[in-house]
Amino acid sequence: MLSLRSILVPTDFSETSDKALDFAIELAQKFEASVVVMHAFEIPIIGFPDGSIVATADVAARIQEAARKGLEGTVAARAKRNVKLTSVLREGPAADEIRSLAEELKVDMIVIGTHGRRGLARALLGSTAENVVRTVHIPILTIHGPRD
Repeated sequence: MLSLRSILVPTDFSETSDKALDFAIELAQKFEASVVVMHAFEIPIIGFPDGSIVATADVAARIQEAARKGLEGTVAARAKRNVKLTSVLREGPAADEIRSLAEELKVDMIVIGTHGRRGLARALLGSTAENVVRTVHIPILTIHGPRD
């Protein structure tokens, strides 16, 4: 028998991520599970042949604050849905942080949105959802959004 106690939902604050979160909340209601909403951000580093440019402390702080506010807003908008929601903000590559948090929390499932990029866009931007599906060993449900 399937038992779900906790579901991890990564978000990039897109419409597709919102759709995945709403689906996870409905699923959690049926199983009386909790939902962990997480966002991972990276501080940009621009490399050049002669060196690199790293964001200043002020820029890094603004990026982190914007990510925190976005995560808080996402969770607050769904606070009255009768599901225990918690939020986690991580710094690092999204797929790595999703995998790490899933292991740390021992979640039962990940629900993740996928943008459906193809061709050059996918090659340049990569696919966080695909990376997670290939490297995490717990059930993963992908929710497809509109193609970019």
